[in-house]
Amino acid sequence: MPKPSLNPKYHDILSYCVLLLLALIVLLPLIIVFITSFAPGGSAPGNAFKQSWSLMYYGDAWQRGKFLLAFWNSTLVALSVTAFQIITSALAGYALARLKFRGKQALLLIVLATLVIPFQLLVIPIFLVLKTGNLINTYGALILPTAVNGFGIFLLRQFFLTIPVELEEAAALDGANRLQILWQVMLPLARPALVTLFLFTFIGEWNDLFKPLVFTTRPELRTVQLALAEFQEQFTNNWSLMMAAVTIATVPVMILFLIGQRQFIRGIAATGIKN
Repeated sequence: MPKPSLNPKYHDILSYCVLLLLALIVLLPLIIVFITSFAPGGSAPGNAFKQSWSLMYYGDAWQRGKFLLAFWNSTLVALSVTAFQIITSALAGYALARLKFRGKQALLLIVLATLVIPFQLLVIPIFLVLKTGNLINTYGALILPTAVNGFGIFLLRQFFLTIPVELEEAAALDGANRLQILWQVMLPLARPALVTLFLFTFIGEWNDLFKPLVFTTRPELRTVQLALAEFQEQFTNNWSLMMAAVTIATVPVMILFLIGQRQFIRGIAATGIKN
């Protein structure tokens, strides 16, 4: 006898319920942080639900943590690194995807090999190079070490391989050179991959604590994560104030991801492994 199959309607409902449950489990820490930030009296997370809520801690955390300067520094560094990575990744990715030259595969393997080398392993030589160039305690120390990234090169290379060569040949027949083809044909079509690279890079730089901690000591160069770490050291016992500061530091990247999530998913889906 054939086994009775589940009604497609109930199957969809069950799938949505399972996904909703998994989403709530993933989001539970963020929900606790958000609710605790409204609880007055520095309540611990477990007591936040029993207290009346207030917005007072957000203004207090913003002023005490000096987040205005930190937001400016983090935004400047994150946007600068992102711009550098998009430019370098587009140029190198296009060359590895379309140009024919000796040592191309070896160069690609070297790019991929950089993905398995932790940044912390390179911190001493990078520090010495920055010190030689008098870049310690400058914005250059926060931007230049990650201005080129193997992940971005590989990501755009994979996306360029999915674009038909005929489009480039048609542009070449119209008199376009390589740079014009890259700028006017390839990059507009690679928008999902560019958005993906933008989100990965910006969020990574926004959440980076290691570089500002090692390469800078000037208070005026504090980034959001460094300001947040110092803030948590000062207000360890005030849960509401700490969670308000965490929320302030987290909301911008969450909003950015929500805005670009559709292009992000398309970019990841379209950059499968292709030789």
